[in-house]
Amino acid sequence: MPPSNSDRRNRARGAPFVHGPLYYAGGVLGFALPQFGESAHADLARFASTAEQLGAESLWVGDRLLAAADPSVGYGGGDTVPLNFRSSLDPFVALTVAATETTSALLGFSVLVAPWYPPVQLARQLTSIDVVSRGRVLPGFGIGWSPEEYRGAGASFEHRGTQLDEMLDALDALWTTDPVSFHGDRYRIPPSWVSLKPVQQPRPPIYLGASSSAGLRRIGRRADGWLAVVGVPGNVRIDKLDAQRRVIDDAAQAAGRDPAAIATHVRLNVAEGTPIEAVEDALKVLRDNAYRDVFVDTLYVVEDTDTALEWVERLLAADS
Repeated sequence: MPPSNSDRRNRARGAPFVHGPLYYAGGVLGFALPQFGESAHADLARFASTAEQLGAESLWVGDRLLAAADPSVGYGGGDTVPLNFRSSLDPFVALTVAATETTSALLGFSVLVAPWYPPVQLARQLTSIDVVSRGRVLPGFGIGWSPEEYRGAGASFEHRGTQLDEMLDALDALWTTDPVSFHGDRYRIPPSWVSLKPVQQPRPPIYLGASSSAGLRRIGRRADGWLAVVGVPGNVRIDKLDAQRRVIDDAAQAAGRDPAAIATHVRLNVAEGTPIEAVEDALKVLRDNAYRDVFVDTLYVVEDTDTALEWVERLLAADS
């Protein structure tokens, strides 16, 4: 008999997590929620509940604000923005739906473009989902790539790294003190009571997505986890992942932190036309090389709920 969802989760739990009850150190397989393009019209609630019943241990959302018609910077270093990004469900709404339809799956953001959001509102949204889900939220943050999206959000593209650092400081204050006050260069919170706190104490674990040296060093200095990204076909390079992880570990040691306390969760992007066998092979390569916490994004290969769930069922069966 294949392992139950609770059995798999229990085996996946690792050492005590420094900023939360536990972090999930190995064997967690999850999936991106239907959120973009034609998938935005899929039955998200049914996908979330059925995926968990099948054994999915994490469910994830991303963050797209708009798709520039004439982008100054394209997606992934190219010249264009994918058609799929022209339609997108709000990530907070999507993950709230998933929270109410599930009981055990971790609920992750990969990633929220943190500088788009004022910290007080962001903290309230994340805290609310953590409370509703009874402590299952994994906030993941990044700095994005689209100047047009930043203009649409009214945020500064040029200083986005600095804004992310200040945002993390403000979130920490909002989640761990009451009354709270914060005075930064961009964000200021007057002394105020903010008494609804996350279930995960003293705060949810903070994951950061990064591949640049500066971003990886930030993870080593202050994050609880790294959101790495690989793709199939052809981009599951363990040597590259290992080199990036070494930058994180070196930065952690320089900051007096234990690198082993920083988790890694890998996003596996599946390119259009990729057969499911290639995804199965990629998952095995990652697991065989100690990258055990993975979620699969099938945005470019499936559009309807039933087909998406067929992929979930097959990949979970191959992983059991």
